[in-house]
Amino acid sequence: MTDQTSTRDSRDPAELEKFRRMADEWWDPTGKFKPLHRLNPVRLEYIRDHACEHFGRDKHSTRPLEGLSLVDVGCGGGLLCEPMARLGAKVTGIDAVAQNIEIASLHAAESGLDIDYRATTAEDVLAAGEQFDIVLSMEVVEHVADPGAFLGDCAGLVAPGGLTFAATLNRTPKAFALAIVGAEYVMRWLPRGTHNWRKFIKPSELVNGLEAGGIEMLELTGVVFNPLTGNWSRNRSDMDVNYMGVGCRHA
Repeated sequence: MTDQTSTRDSRDPAELEKFRRMADEWWDPTGKFKPLHRLNPVRLEYIRDHACEHFGRDKHSTRPLEGLSLVDVGCGGGLLCEPMARLGAKVTGIDAVAQNIEIASLHAAESGLDIDYRATTAEDVLAAGEQFDIVLSMEVVEHVADPGAFLGDCAGLVAPGGLTFAATLNRTPKAFALAIVGAEYVMRWLPRGTHNWRKFIKPSELVNGLEAGGIEMLELTGVVFNPLTGNWSRNRSDMDVNYMGVGCRHA
């Protein structure tokens, strides 16, 4: 492992400032991150099921990810890191916002979880020569300065034989209507200005960015919200707004 720092910087100062202002609310299920709390169950199931299938684990066991290394890029307050740690993974959470790391570290300590939290970026971890069995970048790429470079860095963090999971928003009129007008202005689920529609990522852009880094995409699926139940679910035929995917780096 080398001790280097990347000269490229994927951080977008305006986006970082948005999340600095909201950092204290990460673990409030009724606060500004309520949509992520509601989305978490479908994300967790997706990651667990694909990881167990890929690595030959029993998804019904108590700690099916035991012994696997995992990094959550743009981990925020740790909403994915903590359940991944409970599933047995050796978890590293990285985020460019130092306040997020402080909140995440405190909450993990209070929960009795051993998670390696770092205020850093994917490019700097990659420059240090680290790789992981599982790399997560969930709802992050639409907030960075250079999506293509960011996806390439995330791909580079995947160890041979490992998996990467990514989730984002599609750049469609429907996504503008629902994710921005609906979620930020009408329903007020998110603070106004949380998202910039021009920075949403089309599925082809996500796939191209990861495949350029040596990842083979295995699947893409839509994630849809049911306003009657308040629940999210997977739907492969509807990727017009939210979607996520999984890819692997062959050994």
